[in-house]
Amino acid sequence: MNPKQIIESGKAILGIEFGSTRIKAVLIGTDNSPIAMGSHEWENQLVDGLWTYSTDAIWDGLRDCYADLRADVKAKYGIELESLAAIGVSAMMHGYLPFDKRGDMLVPFRTWRNTNTAKAAAELSELFNFNIPLRWSISHLYQAILNDEPHVRDIDFLTTLAGYIHWKITGQRVLGIGDASGMLPVDPVTKTYSDEMVRKFDELVAYKGFPWKLLDILPKSLMAGENAGTLTAEGAKLIDPSGNLKPGVPVCPPEGDAGTGMVATNAVRQRTGNVSAGTSSFSMIVLEQSLSKPYKVIDMVTTPDGSPVAMVHCNNCTSDLNAWVEMFKEYQQLLGIPVDTNQIYEKLYTNALKGDADCGGLLAYNYVSGEPVMGFADGRPVFVRSANDKFSLANFMRAHLYSAVAALKIGNDVLFNEEHVKVDRITGHGGLFKTKGVGHRILAAALNSPISVMETAGEGGPWGMALLGAYLVNNDTHLSLPDFLDQKVFEGNTGVEFSPTAEDVSGFNAYIRAYKQGLAIEKAATDNKD
Repeated sequence: MNPKQIIESGKAILGIEFGSTRIKAVLIGTDNSPIAMGSHEWENQLVDGLWTYSTDAIWDGLRDCYADLRADVKAKYGIELESLAAIGVSAMMHGYLPFDKRGDMLVPFRTWRNTNTAKAAAELSELFNFNIPLRWSISHLYQAILNDEPHVRDIDFLTTLAGYIHWKITGQRVLGIGDASGMLPVDPVTKTYSDEMVRKFDELVAYKGFPWKLLDILPKSLMAGENAGTLTAEGAKLIDPSGNLKPGVPVCPPEGDAGTGMVATNAVRQRTGNVSAGTSSFSMIVLEQSLSKPYKVIDMVTTPDGSPVAMVHCNNCTSDLNAWVEMFKEYQQLLGIPVDTNQIYEKLYTNALKGDADCGGLLAYNYVSGEPVMGFADGRPVFVRSANDKFSLANFMRAHLYSAVAALKIGNDVLFNEEHVKVDRITGHGGLFKTKGVGHRILAAALNSPISVMETAGEGGPWGMALLGAYLVNNDTHLSLPDFLDQKVFEGNTGVEFSPTAEDVSGFNAYIRAYKQGLAIEKAATDNKD
């Protein structure tokens, strides 16, 4: 069938992802390729010292994104989008969304970007003998308890953004195991929350006399392919107020953006990995065995089918870089030159490769917000040079490109140099890789490893979420998730590989040595931010 027939027959599958700066919808056909898209731009807000998105922004954004998808379907195929074979919702991982018995949100959504949970994360890491990051839901919950926040007593349900959307459109309080593992660690054997850690947490807070136990308020953890409910009539109206979208659609377990990134890059099998580089960056390496010990810079999560994953998550990636590009765009407008934003990125990024491999001594710290991997609870973007450095546009842009993945490199150096983890393939996806041959080369130098980029990588998380929907309804032969992706989606396509050069690796290592020495500058900047 052609795309029009697929949509008319109700066999198309929808993936929706709530990213940090964009909500995006991807509709795929029976061959798992995208056939229509929609999007909505949004931004987090700093309210009362915490990064958040309002509930109005969440639902208005979802409706606008879906309306944009409907418009794309109508423009391409001349038909209305009504019936679907499956739906999947994913979103930025972790964070804190607590609700009372009436289903009302008790405090505004606290996103992954908040770093006010240092005390809670440190105490829980020691209690569990397991690295608990600042952004995880359990850290936010315990920090609220430490702060004596009155709303905690009234919590009836605690979930992530993906879990919240899924709950409202299906009525089911569930979560994909990948996203669930960013709420509280999961047991690799039982594939659900660790019994030992649940017990220890309940004992830790027993003195408070809360009317709930931890498992009472957490969503049920589900594996990819498991039944997670169907779209209700109320849920259909939340997505599509026009009334065209029909209820009854199977909805797959909601996942975090890390899990959908793994699926979209075919990196759910052991000894594979991927790097997502956009507003934030993170690497996901699927392990053959557990690490020898906990590391503060490495988070242990899972693939959507429950395999252990070593994750290095950095709060900052391209935001500062984008701000500099916007300034060059403003300069171009000032000169009265027609502006093509994509061309500005392409010219500046490509020219950066002409710079010195060590950036001529220039340094940049891209900490728009705190950067836990580097031990910073707060951030302030900083650019540094000395009078004798080679200050050129190429070196300037190269320094900021290096900065975008510097913290990611430092975290992964632990995996590769100390734990001697082996990886057969690392795939890159996200905004950093849009300009051909630039982000890939920078990341290959940073990790001293070949980097593959697929043509489909630009579809990213929402496409990965749609593929999880396909795995739910089109896996008649009951393949494992890695086999389903290999045989039904990618069929041997491993993308275009970029290998690091000795000069680039040496230059990046020199930059990182200077970067580490200059962290005192960043600390002084954040200490005196006000």
